[in-house]
This record gives sequence, C-alpha cells and structure tokens, in this order.
Amino acid sequence: MLSSLTATNSRRAEIVEIVFRNGWGYMKTLLTGGKAGEPDIPTPEVLRNILVDLGPVYVKLGQLLSTRPDLLPADYINTLSSLQANVPAVPWSEVEVLIRQQLSQPLEEVFSYVNPECVAAGSIAQTYKATLKDGTEVALKVQRPGIDRIIDKDTSLLKSLAELVSFTDFGNDYDIVSVAEEFSVALKAELDFTKEAGYTDELRRDLSTSKWFDPKQIMLPKVYWELTTPKILVLEWLNGKPILSAKVKGINNNGDVDAEKQALSTLLCRAFFQQFYINGFFHADPHPGNIFYLEDGRIALLDCGMVGRLDPRSQENLTELLLAIVDLDAKRCTQLTLQMAEVAQQPNLVKVENEYSKMLRKYYNLSLAEINFSEVFYDILQLCRNNKIKLPSNLGLYSKTLANLEGVARSFYPQLNLLDEIRPLMTDLFRRQLLGEDPVQTLLRTAIDVKNLSLESPRQLDLLLDRVTSETLKWNLTLKDIEPLAISVDKSANRLSFSVVVGSLIIGAAIVTAGSQSSQLSVLSEALFAVASFLGLWLIISILRSGRWRE
Repeated sequence: MLSSLTATNSRRAEIVEIVFRNGWGYMKTLLTGGKAGEPDIPTPEVLRNILVDLGPVYVKLGQLLSTRPDLLPADYINTLSSLQANVPAVPWSEVEVLIRQQLSQPLEEVFSYVNPECVAAGSIAQTYKATLKDGTEVALKVQRPGIDRIIDKDTSLLKSLAELVSFTDFGNDYDIVSVAEEFSVALKAELDFTKEAGYTDELRRDLSTSKWFDPKQIMLPKVYWELTTPKILVLEWLNGKPILSAKVKGINNNGDVDAEKQALSTLLCRAFFQQFYINGFFHADPHPGNIFYLEDGRIALLDCGMVGRLDPRSQENLTELLLAIVDLDAKRCTQLTLQMAEVAQQPNLVKVENEYSKMLRKYYNLSLAEINFSEVFYDILQLCRNNKIKLPSNLGLYSKTLANLEGVARSFYPQLNLLDEIRPLMTDLFRRQLLGEDPVQTLLRTAIDVKNLSLESPRQLDLLLDRVTSETLKWNLTLKDIEPLAISVDKSANRLSFSVVVGSLIIGAAIVTAGSQSSQLSVLSEALFAVASFLGLWLIISILRSGRWRE
C-alpha cells in the first residue's frame, strides 16, 4: 500500500522527488514503503520549502497550518505565516471564459469595463478592477480556472498520507486524519465565494453597532449578491492602501500623526475585541494586506474568506484567562485551560500548574506594556502540546488572530499596549457575562433555574436514599498509582507459578529416574533435569537483575 503512493500517480511521484530534494527523511521512508516510526518533523524552513515546491494548493495548506498554533510551535507558525503563493496570473482570455459561464447575462451588459490586468493573483483566485454599467467601481474576484480539480486531487492525496501517519503514535496523539479532513474541508470551502460573501455581510452587521467604538469609522465592502456566484465575487471597490504602507493624516489635519495612529490602533483593537468577546464571530486573517487605511481616514477589513467562531463558554473562559495571566495566577490558568480542553486523557494537574508557574515567572519583572500577549498564548499552547491537552481548533485560530492583530497594531503604532486597550472594556465584559444583554431576561432565567432546583432537590434526595437503602448504589473509585502495584503483583504471581512449574519438572524427573528400567526413560529423565535446571537458572538471574532479592 505504501509503495503504491509512488507508483500509481505522477503527482505522488512528484511529491517524492520534492521531499527527497529537500531532505525530509521521515517522509522519504513513508512514501517509499519503509518502516516509519516516530515522525522527525522537518525544520520550519524545510517545511516551507517543501510546501512552496509542491505548488499553490500546498502553499494554501501552509497558510492554513499557520492558523493552528495549537498544533505547531511558534517558530513554525511565524515561518508559515510569511508564505505567499508565487504563481503567475492566468491569462485574461481563460478568466473571461469562466466569468461568462458564471454570469446570467452577457458580460458586456453587466460591466462597462474590466481591466484585463489583475490587481492581485493568489493560489485560488485573481482580483480585477471593474466598472458596472451605472459607473460604480467594483472589485471582481474570480476563481482560477481548474483549481477545483487540482484541490480535489491534492486533498485526496493529503488524506491518504494522513491515514498512513495515523498508524504512528504521533498520528494517533494528534488525530492526523481529522486534521487532514479539517484542512480539506477548509480548502474546499474557499472555493465557494458565496460563503465569503455571507461572512462579509455578517461581519458588517456585527460591527454596525458598538458601545466601544464609532461604527462609522470601520467598514467592510458591500457585496453585490446579484452578480456573486460560487466562482466569482463582486465587492465594492475601496480606495486606500494597506495600513502599514499608507500615509496617515494628522488629526484635524494639524499634523499630529501619532495621535491619529493611536486612535486608529484603539479602533482596530476594539473592533476585534468586540468580535472575540461579544459577537463570537471574527475575521481570522488580519494581516497587513487585509487591513486598509482609506482615503477618507477610515479603516476597512478585507478578505473575509477565513473566519472563526467562539461559543459563549469559550468567550467567558478566555476573558477570565486574560485576567489570570495579568495576575500571574498559575492555578487559575490551569483550571481555565482544562475547562476549555476537549475530552482527553486527564493530565497531571500538579505538573501542569508547575509548568504554568514556570512560564508566568518570565513575566514577573516586566511592565504590562512589555508583555507580548500573543507570545503568552503561544506559550500556553506549547504547554498544552507538552501535556497532551487537546484544545478546540477555534482556540488555535483565536490565538493566531490575536497574534496577527497585535503584530499589525504594534507595527503601526509601536507604543501600543494591548492590555491598556482592553482594560476599560473589562467591566462591561464581566457585566455582560453576569447579567447578559437583557438583565431582566437573565433574572427570569435564573429564577426558573432556582425554581427547578427547588422542585428537583427533594426528588433527587429521595432517589439517593432509596438507592442507599436498597443496596443499588454503586461507587466508582479511581486509586492513584494503582497500575504499578497491579503490574508488580502480576510479576510476582508469574514468578511463583514459574517456580512451581520448575519444581514439578524436577520432581517428575526424580520419579522417572527412580522407576526407570530402560535407556529411553533415562534419556527422558536427563532431559527433564536439563530443562528444569535451565528454567531455574533463568528465574534466579531474573530475580537478581530486578534488584529486589534482598527485600
């Protein structure tokens, strides 16, 4: 089965050649049918080179991997975050054919002009500037022709490789098959531009109201749904530049650029804090190219193809975790981490708490302005990997988004202190967690819960007493460190049984010798003595080697 990976498909043979060229020994063994043990993960640079050589689809896979700091250490995340698909643009003649197939009307009746030179070319799509018949300028995002077939083929191969790796301890610990399936679903989801259009509209609605910032100062492009299909996306054209390369105007044109940058950084942070902790739905790719500074001084968020979601319980835990980190409270950090973890093997709580204490000790002598919160979250994810604590994938995406946000905001305004930005919002966050958006509704819900508890308590107590008196109550007890004791008892029982067998052989040989009348019985007797002597000697050696013969 392993060797068929290299023999049945030219693409697989190409992967083997690329892996050999970049020198990743583990995959060489796996792809050529050798015995594969624990994976020797390639260095970040080797992994990046392999993905680049494999082509656009695997570059996109690397970009998705960069959003999973719960799976990979920080140096891998940083290296993969810089991946860009260096692919030539598909000629306009081929793209035009696809556009005409997708539109319900002739192209000339929809657009008065489409610039045949694309403004951006990615691994999955190319973007053009176009003008509608009414003179409105729009961004026309078009899927690369044939990319769906390439993704189908490569994701199928990816899942096949994941199934092979799943036979190792590494593959089992990280559930590689599920990870591969998750990435395959994410890649294929990016082929449906109606989903990105829906995410764009949802984010625009979420950010249209806020108590934390002026909603008019941040925007997302309008979607032209009547022209949008699974393979083309038509959005409002926004005049501006990526935030880190834009020339920022001073507040009220008085030249105070730093004040303007501080205000924009606060706006950006609060917009994302609202997405994280209030809406639970967030733009998950805030790199510098997706955050625009518009000519009118507003901020725009672009490219909503990658999003994340946080359920209310995760929002509460993450909010408390921020405070626990600030307080350097290792015990509370441990409790919150285990609350957020998926069902898995119970870790050693003392060990986890000690590792948290050691990790947080790095920040004892730092001011809050010096603490890099994305680095703290990466340290937490590394701690979870070390202790085999499996966190939901959305928490990894949250950490990566927070890291991108902090990186962009600090590059734009170096004096930024992320904690200072969220501190004024903490009271509102805890009030919301305690009372909800509607305090009256929350009070009524609590009253119903108290009523149900008061009605159920007598019944539950009666059931408990009934089980105790009827002897049907069962207790499940877990004794710590009982397993080594059980193994020791088993070994002792085995040795005792072995000793009985050796003694029986000796006695049997003696009986045969005493009653032997023929040479055949003498041979049998000698054989029994030889076997008994050998087994007895082996038993004595094993006892001496155990080091417990004096006890």
